Amino acid sequence: MNKQSKTREEQKNHRNYLLILCVAGLLVNYLLAHLATGLNLPLYLDNIGSALAAALGGYIPGIIVGFFTNLINGIDDYNTAYYGSLTVLIAIASAWFAGKGYYTFKKPMRLLAIIGTFALIGGGLGSVLTWVLYGFEFGSGISAPLALRIHEAGVMSEFLSQFTADMLIDLADKTITVLAVTTVLQIMPASLKDRFYYAGWQQTPISREKRASVNSKRTHLMSLRTKIIVLVTAAMVIIALIVTVISFVHFRTSAIEEQQTLAMGVANVASDSIDGDRVDEYIALGEAAEGYARVDKRFNDLANSSENIQYVYAYRILENGCQVVFDADTPDTPGGEPGDIVEFDEDFKSQLPDLLAGKEIEPITAHGQFGWLLTVYKPVYNSEGVCQCYVGVDISMDHITRNGYEFLARVVSLFFGFFLLLLTAAIWFAEYNIILPINALDMATGEAVYTTEEDRVNTIERIHELDIHTGDEIEDLYHSVTRTTEDMVGTIENMEMQSEIINKLQNGLILVLADMVESRDKCTGDHVRKTAAYTDIIMRELRKEGVYTDQLTDDFMHDVVNSAPLHDIGKIQVSDTILNKPGKLTDEEFEIMKTHTTAGAEVIANAIKMVSAENSGYLKEAMDLAHYHHEKWNGTGYPCGLKGENIPLSARIMAVADVFDALVSKRSYKEGFPFEKAMSIIAEGSGSHFDPQIAGAFLRASDEVHRVMNTNMEL
Repeated sequence: MNKQSKTREEQKNHRNYLLILCVAGLLVNYLLAHLATGLNLPLYLDNIGSALAAALGGYIPGIIVGFFTNLINGIDDYNTAYYGSLTVLIAIASAWFAGKGYYTFKKPMRLLAIIGTFALIGGGLGSVLTWVLYGFEFGSGISAPLALRIHEAGVMSEFLSQFTADMLIDLADKTITVLAVTTVLQIMPASLKDRFYYAGWQQTPISREKRASVNSKRTHLMSLRTKIIVLVTAAMVIIALIVTVISFVHFRTSAIEEQQTLAMGVANVASDSIDGDRVDEYIALGEAAEGYARVDKRFNDLANSSENIQYVYAYRILENGCQVVFDADTPDTPGGEPGDIVEFDEDFKSQLPDLLAGKEIEPITAHGQFGWLLTVYKPVYNSEGVCQCYVGVDISMDHITRNGYEFLARVVSLFFGFFLLLLTAAIWFAEYNIILPINALDMATGEAVYTTEEDRVNTIERIHELDIHTGDEIEDLYHSVTRTTEDMVGTIENMEMQSEIINKLQNGLILVLADMVESRDKCTGDHVRKTAAYTDIIMRELRKEGVYTDQLTDDFMHDVVNSAPLHDIGKIQVSDTILNKPGKLTDEEFEIMKTHTTAGAEVIANAIKMVSAENSGYLKEAMDLAHYHHEKWNGTGYPCGLKGENIPLSARIMAVADVFDALVSKRSYKEGFPFEKAMSIIAEGSGSHFDPQIAGAFLRASDEVHRVMNTNMEL
């Protein structure tokens, strides 16, 4: 089985264990909750499964178990479903605490932190939710009896009594939950716990340290993870607000319409019970009028038929007010007597012309001293079709506001749990299918090095080891990056091969050119090679000893060694007579000979003008070597009489190499000096002719110098 197939098989096994964990968590929650109910225990025991699932499997299984636990329990008691958001919050907290290593008996304070957090969520937030759900009164849940006893003590308000009772019961419940989860985690083998945790990797896993390293290097203000969270959260909140507002408006409208229907129905029944031809008799005689008592009883029965019916009455509308015909008593206020005049309510004055004319009017809503009232007026006609009075029904609408709060609490509670489930799932999916694969590509390409063949092989291996298999455009991007990297490595290797060929050709041409110059003064061809070798020995020794390390870079050393053969290129402009003279040169001839330094510098300067800036460093060292290799440390050299470190480092190095090779080499006008004699001359010239540190490094590398001296380096 290859690595990729093995990874797929492991992920499948993890998914199976994840399913088992979710099912087991749901069963634990369901069975323990029903056990507590069946035994009449003042406990819930409905969070152990979700807390354990979160601690073992992470956020996703914990939230799934928590959310669906309340939906399943809601089949028996629909109010349970409204507490799903609290169970989800407890699952999230459990996963976080587990990730931080809080579930351990070795550190009791950490367990207390978990218990306190769970109790604040379940007891604190749960108490507030219960208070709203039950209309800002005592609920009918487990904590209700204890809340009533606390309130009867006269110390706390109803709300504080409810809150205290919920917290006390929840502290006990969550203590049992935390102890149970901790016990299971402590006794469960680590190998089994690892199987339950499903990360959802779509690639080779990345360590937390590497992920933190990538995050720390970000320069942008908002990460992709943050953008996804903001986008998903904003979309869900906007949708939730729209749905909630629409639902609330629909609920409120339906509730108002329901009350209007109730009011109209009561008004119709009441008006049907009145004989329009006898209204004057009802007003004049009251209870003595025939049938008055029967109608009055009907009015009182209608007023008591619903707790929301505030008043039921019949008024004749006059210019100076409303004249009572019938007025049902209320528990707080006795009804008016027939013939009494009641002042017009301010809310009805705009309707007064229509009322005086006996017309039907639309229902009226008023917010006055009696609260929010809905009033329906139904005209009562006599046999001739003339309006004699109006039956009025006042419906208290305050309960709609209270029920609206309860409705909003239920909607928000249900949505919030679902919101957390979807948000966590979206973040989890984005994390493992988008963010982490992109981070992996970022790390692999950001750490890519192409300097050496080994670096290039390691770079390609790192990219292959990512094994991104998201099955979408990101996987396509991964394969494109892999192919591009492989193509780029191939191109680099081809370029390096071509560059190596060019470098060999370049160095060969330099050596041929240098040999042509050297052959004019009948010197052997290995002079240019040996001086280059000596410069290499000197520079390596200096760097080993920590001298001039800021200048002795790899590029500098490469340029000096490869341009060293051109140090005498200026001799091409010196006549053969002077170059090949067997005896000592005259002063005039020596002056001409010295011009080979400036002539060489001019030749190379012209070459620099004809090449690109990328190669100027290489030729600059060649120009310095040609121009200044006869300068002396004490300033008595030529052609410029430079002194000390004013002389370029490459020229100071070449001065030692050139003089030594001249000393040990046989010329037409002399025999070569023995090695020891030549080295002693170099030592004598240290501090006067030569840079003392360079001369010292040369002398200390005498073994390598001796080996090169005895090596035949001719073509």
